[in-house]
Amino acid sequence: MGDTEGNRAYGRKSFKRSKSHFTDRVTADGRDGWPVESGRYRLVVSRACPWASRAVISRRLLGLEDALSMAIADPIQDDRSWRFRLDPGGRDPVLGIRYLGEAYEAREPDPPGGVSVPAIVDVPTGRLVTNDYQQITLDLATEWTALHREGAPDLYPVPLRDEIDEVMAEVYEDVNNGVYRAGFATEQVEYTAACAGVFRRLELLSDRLAERRYLVGDTITEADIRLFTTLVRFDAVYHGHFKCNRWKLTENQVLWAYARDLYQTPGFGDTVDFDHIKRHYYQVHEGINPTGIVPLGPDLSGWLTSHGREELGGRPFGEGSPPGPVRSGEEVPAAGRP
Repeated sequence: MGDTEGNRAYGRKSFKRSKSHFTDRVTADGRDGWPVESGRYRLVVSRACPWASRAVISRRLLGLEDALSMAIADPIQDDRSWRFRLDPGGRDPVLGIRYLGEAYEAREPDPPGGVSVPAIVDVPTGRLVTNDYQQITLDLATEWTALHREGAPDLYPVPLRDEIDEVMAEVYEDVNNGVYRAGFATEQVEYTAACAGVFRRLELLSDRLAERRYLVGDTITEADIRLFTTLVRFDAVYHGHFKCNRWKLTENQVLWAYARDLYQTPGFGDTVDFDHIKRHYYQVHEGINPTGIVPLGPDLSGWLTSHGREELGGRPFGEGSPPGPVRSGEEVPAAGRP
């Protein structure tokens, strides 16, 4: 979710991530009133946000670009919410709004829980449909199948769902959210517990991945997407900014190779904007970094080096195939790439 939540949480006794308030689902049968329909919805994301990045990766892997358009918000939001300053005139060209908060207000005046990404907006009405970051990607994988590209991978295979759910729950609690609980801690004991939990889980994941290429089964699944979005931000922001500094990702041989393997897989690294990531965390989280100074490092060239994970076997896309080139207009600018 959007990291304005982190700013609001700074100074509380402990950090607790809010549950999504708008949990309607876009489904094949339209049971919540929102049927899957090509061109009807717009996915609003920030490349800085790990929760939104899950949806960006899933959309690309599944080939939903024609069916689900995407708006990319400025990495630096203000008190009026995520803004569309990257677009001409500072307005999203499809929704015609300056701030994502306008779509929230169209759904419910003064919405609780703040304005977060990812969000799916109904284009005809301009109303928010959902900001349920935990469910959006699962639905893209399972409810939007009629609109998947030919050769799209099965990111949430039925026989493996129980194991995927178990792994994702552990990753969420200790890693995805654990870095935030460490970063926004205001008491030593709270920070110590959260940081220790992050590295305890990372070490267990390293053991799990030592002899298997992917977290569950022999193909990429939703579980890998969710771990990747934290790992790719680890050395750039979580190690220093969130004080998760027992060791760097580059110092763990297994996890560093695993992260590079995914980064070099079409659909992963070609969606990552390190410039957006760094500017967002270091300039928005004023409670942690009041100067707003963005560090020059780390060196990103290592993301493109050989990882050797192919020796473990595995089939990244299963019976499917990799996605094609990045859609024109959705490329990550040179400033955000290694």
